[in-house]
Amino acid sequence: MAIKLKNSRRFAVILAAAVVLFASFAMVSAYPVFADLMESELKGNFAAGVMEESMDELLRGGYYLYNEMHESLELNEVMQRFGSDNFFLMRKYMDYEVFSLEEKNADEKKGLLGRSSTEVTGKLLEQNSDYGLRIVLEYAGDGDLSTVEVDGSCTSEDERYYLEQAVFNSLDASYDYVEGERIQYYLQNPSLIKVVYAFTEENLQRYLQNSYFSGSMHNAETLSNMKPYLVIEWGLCLLVMLAALLIPCNKNWDLGGDPIFKMPFEVVLFASPVVLSMEQSFASVVWNTLNHTLADMIGEMGVPGRLTYGTAKLLNLLMWFCVFGCVYWGTTCLRAIFTMRGRYWKERTISARIIYWAEGRKDELGEQVRQGAGEASGLFRKMWKRIRGMQKRIYDRILHVDITEQANHVIFKIVLVNFIILTLVSCFWFYGILALFVYSCILFLFLRRYFFDIQWKYRLLLASMNLLAEGNLDAPIEGDLGVFNPMKTEIQKIQRGFKQAVEEEVKSERMKTELITNVSHDLKTPLTAIITYVDLLKKEENPQKRMEYLAVLERKSLRLKVLIEDLFEISKATSRNVTMNFMKADVAELLKQVGLENDSRIREANLDIRWNLPKEKVVMLLDSQKTYRIFENLIVNITKYAMPHTRVYIEMRYEGNEVCISMKNVSAAELDFDASEITDRFVRGDAARNTEGSGLGLAIAKSFTELHYGTLEVSTEADLFKVHIRLPKRTEEAAAYLPEKSGGEVQ
Repeated sequence: MAIKLKNSRRFAVILAAAVVLFASFAMVSAYPVFADLMESELKGNFAAGVMEESMDELLRGGYYLYNEMHESLELNEVMQRFGSDNFFLMRKYMDYEVFSLEEKNADEKKGLLGRSSTEVTGKLLEQNSDYGLRIVLEYAGDGDLSTVEVDGSCTSEDERYYLEQAVFNSLDASYDYVEGERIQYYLQNPSLIKVVYAFTEENLQRYLQNSYFSGSMHNAETLSNMKPYLVIEWGLCLLVMLAALLIPCNKNWDLGGDPIFKMPFEVVLFASPVVLSMEQSFASVVWNTLNHTLADMIGEMGVPGRLTYGTAKLLNLLMWFCVFGCVYWGTTCLRAIFTMRGRYWKERTISARIIYWAEGRKDELGEQVRQGAGEASGLFRKMWKRIRGMQKRIYDRILHVDITEQANHVIFKIVLVNFIILTLVSCFWFYGILALFVYSCILFLFLRRYFFDIQWKYRLLLASMNLLAEGNLDAPIEGDLGVFNPMKTEIQKIQRGFKQAVEEEVKSERMKTELITNVSHDLKTPLTAIITYVDLLKKEENPQKRMEYLAVLERKSLRLKVLIEDLFEISKATSRNVTMNFMKADVAELLKQVGLENDSRIREANLDIRWNLPKEKVVMLLDSQKTYRIFENLIVNITKYAMPHTRVYIEMRYEGNEVCISMKNVSAAELDFDASEITDRFVRGDAARNTEGSGLGLAIAKSFTELHYGTLEVSTEADLFKVHIRLPKRTEEAAAYLPEKSGGEVQ
């Protein structure tokens, strides 16, 4: 087993080296492409970019040459103040002269400096001379630059225009400053002169090769900024990074456990900018290889000529092997962030090690060191908690987006954050490709976790809905469902609605059964008595007995009639198939009338009714017959079931736009029934079974109250029986806008 693991590790090392070597070989193989690109860029041995940088020196040269003519400042003082100016190096590679533009000077071919021969002076003034580059600057009387001319055999039309524009662009910049000293403070402005600078092709080539801007550094910078160079270099870096991430997916090829790949995060973080900062140096080596400078240097060390270029290529291969090796190493080290997760920051960071070390040796350290270590540890932990807390809050906010509201605000925030991140990444220029790769990896992990949470919460919601579909109405919908929380609330409403509907259906079925039982019992009782007394009447010959039997038959027949009428009435009221004749009526007076007409019943029951009614009239729109029936049923119910020799309280009062009527009495029997069901049809208390009645009185009263857009509620407290009626105080105008009861007719 150990041999197998050793062989696997050896193969992993070979595979990693092969990937890095392949990338290095691919980079070196692209050198001919870079050579062609640089040749096109530097075609004709002329670099417009180099000469653009020299325009400032040529403009300042006009001041120096004009000063030499008038000697306003000693030459040694000029050199002392401005001797570092690159113009004094450029003048060694060019012919130059100053000519007067004043009309009194007839001999315009005579140079004012007098340093050039007549032949050279005439050649400087010719436009189509054989100079490689010629630049003419003319200054007007006020000292402003008036004319710029650029020509020469080494320049194209585009390059001439480019350089002319570069001169005027330099005028807008701080061209007249040399090491913080402004030339115009010490030298006179050139006036009415023509300054001509000219490079022969040979001198121009020498200047381009030897000047600071045209040497290896400038060409290396040009090469490093070329798009093909960057695409190939960074493309190979991404290829190596991808290989470093994918190869360890096979655990036998994972080199992350080797000490070299277990470097702390800070080491990798420090090494990355170091390698990136050497980008210019890598490009310089490539350029020196392309122009054979590196081969010449190797030849000077004694290497045979036929081997110098091959040795240079080999050194380049070794350089890129080190570069891509660093990329592979850094990626493998950072890959542990995704595999170790939280443990990485504890085990692979120097900061965490210092903190744990400081915490472990608090007793051995001095008081100040101990306090400092504790504060540093606390600060680090506090910062880490804040970062983690902010991350959790952002993630939780995204996870709990309210899908029932407009999403524009949330989308704008996400797009804004993404814009800020991409803006920061773009600040790294071409190195931003690496930052984009890291950002894409983090975004992938974030989205993967986000969609996993969404899928998990969807499964929880779906499981709850399946239980609901199977009829399990008590199944709870537990847990935080994130974006599905609004749906969770709605499903819970549906669940409660279904449960209530089922309970109502069960209750309705139970009431139907009780209805049939009660109707059968209540109809059978008087009907049986009638049949019995009819049989007795047939056999009885005594006239007095016959009269008694007829009286009983009449009473039982009337009870049967009342029972059938009540049943018919409650059926119509429940189905809302009742014609309501609304009219203005005094409800207080109507209640008094019911009390007077049932006075005999009240006295027989030995009850003392205490009235508390408004003194003024209480005029309302109502059906007087139906309202009378409501009050009559309630008072009759009181006379039947109230305890004798007790007081009954009947009260009427205003509450807002409603008239409230309450009736309270002490029950003769124990109130052991459900107050919410006592107003249902044929429902009677157990102690009331022996009394005559249909059991429909309260049900009829409740139905008629609802037809008046009111409510009737029954409540009990010990032996106290209470009925509360609320009727809206309607007017003729307000009644026109009230909805009609379903199935009812309003007149």
